[in-house]
Amino acid sequence: MKSKPLPTDPMIRELIRHAQNSAMNRRTLLSGAAVGATGLALAACSTGPDELTAAPDESDANKKVRWDNWALYIDVDDAGNYPTIDAFEAQTGITVEYTEAVDDNSTYYAKVKDQLSLGRDIGADVVCLTDWMIARMIRFGYTQKLDHANMPNVANLLPSLQNVDFDPGREMSVPWQGGFAGIAWNKEQVPNGIKSVQDLWKPELKGRVGALSEMRDTMGLIMLDQGVDISGDWGDDEFNAAIDEFSKQVADGQIRNIKGNSYKEDLVNEDTLAGIVWSGDIVQLNAENGDKWDFIVPDAGGTLWSDNFMVPIGSPAKSNVEELINYYYDPAVAAEVAAYVNYITPVVGAKEAAEAIDPELANNKLIFPDDDMLSKAFVFRGLDNSEEQKYNAAFQSVLLGAA
Repeated sequence: MKSKPLPTDPMIRELIRHAQNSAMNRRTLLSGAAVGATGLALAACSTGPDELTAAPDESDANKKVRWDNWALYIDVDDAGNYPTIDAFEAQTGITVEYTEAVDDNSTYYAKVKDQLSLGRDIGADVVCLTDWMIARMIRFGYTQKLDHANMPNVANLLPSLQNVDFDPGREMSVPWQGGFAGIAWNKEQVPNGIKSVQDLWKPELKGRVGALSEMRDTMGLIMLDQGVDISGDWGDDEFNAAIDEFSKQVADGQIRNIKGNSYKEDLVNEDTLAGIVWSGDIVQLNAENGDKWDFIVPDAGGTLWSDNFMVPIGSPAKSNVEELINYYYDPAVAAEVAAYVNYITPVVGAKEAAEAIDPELANNKLIFPDDDMLSKAFVFRGLDNSEEQKYNAAFQSVLLGAA
């Protein structure tokens, strides 16, 4: 990245222009079958306690950080070690317990929300979750305020991401990585390729299509395919049309699985031959399995998002986490991570550092997207509480029906 805003920054700025929850729906599902899911959505949207007190910081006495993250989301060597974590531990004396505990935002939140609501330790000191979930956590008072004095390298954060609607001034969160949701397919099994969401509904792919359990990504791609600007002004009619399509493809057996990060296993074992996926995963799967898949952001559009560092209210290790964040905002370290995960890095200077590692890496549009790719990327607009409840209920109803 350049030290001044890149031409692509206005689009990357869209990475953070949203702030709510996960899942959408049609009117017909909001009665009868959707009652149970509606209850879940209402619980998710209820207000949190008036005030929670952050746990005392014990970082000086206990040099440890417990980090919950998504799968395939940090550098790993052939022995299964994490080189940048190993270097951080050697540099700081802080031990990192790294766990691939996040499969999707909603399931992770469901596991920890009761402890969070009481201000208790959830067993993690730092978690990387997507913008809309971070917005919820901040709104409920479940996060700790970060001390930027302990993180001078955060000055390297892209200017377009420094001040976001759900976290003004980045007091509670800072980005980890960003990326796209688009379409991937097995090149051997689908030799003619795929150009659009509509191609996923072809008869020859029946029962071999996957979708993501992250509502904004799956519904976002379907809505874009139907001509809806998901970052713009749309409402129930547009959503209902997309949820009807999604529900039909599930009911007809066209869509086989709807999963979070574990969808990659279905691609590897060929339970699914194509689907809606996350960009960086495909690059990594190709590296591990012999370049078997292609990935595109469809001409109709794909989604754009970011995941963010956040310290839960009950963590006793905030200062240790701040050291960790500061370390990963070193451009050289950010470039090393980007070389493995192949997601969009938020760190200014990482592109130049990547050129020193591998010039081809610096030209990877999935890490350093150009204007053409970003012109096809859209951020799902923020939802108000009413929309969050009904859309989430509808989407979850389809997922329950597919289970």
